[in-house]
Amino acid sequence: MRCRRIIFREPKKVEIEETEVPEPSPSQVLIRTRATLISTGTELTMLSGEYPKGSVWDNITRYPVVPGYSNCGVIESVGEKVKRLKAGDRVLSTAPHAEYAVVDERRAVKVPDGISDEEATFGTLSATVMNSVRLADIKLGETVVIVGAGILGQLACQFSRLCGGFPVIAVDLSDKRLEIARKLGAAVTIQPEREDAAEKIMKLTKGKGADVVFEVTGNPEVIPWELSLVKEQGRLILLSSPRGITKLDFHDLVNRPSRVIIGTHVSSHPSHETPYNPWTWERNVELFFDLLSAGLVNVKDLITDRYRWTDAKQVYQRLLDPFGERLQSLGVILKFREN
Repeated sequence: MRCRRIIFREPKKVEIEETEVPEPSPSQVLIRTRATLISTGTELTMLSGEYPKGSVWDNITRYPVVPGYSNCGVIESVGEKVKRLKAGDRVLSTAPHAEYAVVDERRAVKVPDGISDEEATFGTLSATVMNSVRLADIKLGETVVIVGAGILGQLACQFSRLCGGFPVIAVDLSDKRLEIARKLGAAVTIQPEREDAAEKIMKLTKGKGADVVFEVTGNPEVIPWELSLVKEQGRLILLSSPRGITKLDFHDLVNRPSRVIIGTHVSSHPSHETPYNPWTWERNVELFFDLLSAGLVNVKDLITDRYRWTDAKQVYQRLLDPFGERLQSLGVILKFREN
């Protein structure tokens, strides 16, 4: 069987190509896609080609790239060793932007009834943010600052608040993103071009600084400033994947105030549940669905754009402009089929 998929042929060049659909291996499932979510951080970094030579970004971006990892679809068939899922199940998976794709059973989670395809596509990014918030170890009443209110930042605001973070403060250049953050639970929002963010955060924390600051911009140049917002012995959480080198005075910003820098990534999920850490990728996705069903998390308001997937060339070109549509967009959904 043949199908079509989105491909980054080279930097800044998006195509739709036809390819053969592989048969699922014994531990894989074959998925027919209904909707996908564009990861405007990872995917646009790979598409842009704008990252340091020799970096991890450079090593993992080998053109042609088949992008995407936030896919909601229906299982067409399963391998002989698959026990947890069956044909006909609607699942969230790490499959790419393709009409059909195969993934390992462990990278697919059944979507409960009552959750739309579009909402389900946020499961992958939500698991990544949940992992980050867990590593941040937020306690009741700790001040949390989220620098960068894109999708990851918006989710970090919601999950930090659920963990007891208060106040949760969102910082971003986009008024639209800040408006959404306020609606979804940020107690305070700051537009740093109009007001002194550091001064306001210090005032809100009675001069101590934030207990936890999340870096969610992807800009390596803002990390020293973000560290300056953290209180003594507080934590800076690198939720984004910064693109480039950060110059840092470790004595003044880390050693002397005894601040802690914590790197977080989807790859730091435990591979298997244990009594000490049961929160695998699959468990976090299942929890995300439970929170959605309970009305404790909102991703509907994060959806800003919907497109037919066959319009991908134009969509990605518009999103490449960091100060244009990309700054105004959050959840960009590619529709493969109507619900």
